Amino acid sequence: LCEYDEVAKLCAEVAGTELNIQHYDVSLGKAKFPFRMTDFYVSPDLAKSKLGWEGAKNSLKDDLKWYFESYKARGGMTKDISFDQDKEVLGA
Repeated sequence: LCEYDEVAKLCAEVAGTELNIQHYDVSLGKAKFPFRMTDFYVSPDLAKSKLGWEGAKNSLKDDLKWYFESYKARGGMTKDISFDQDKEVLGA
């Protein structure tokens, strides 16, 4: 299992960028953004038992490298992205 912070750190490492993780204050209640108020985990165990899936063939970091290269190839690094809702949620 990976925590969201771990995935964020791997993404930043793969992208070669700095990371500033900010956690939402759950005491503020549910925001517009789809934050979960509880811990959330996903496991492949059911897929393994029901479908006979053997599990991942690559590490998460290797897969993230592939996704990031694909993102760059589609022009993702040069697209305009609005962070207005992010700023609103984080109170910036």
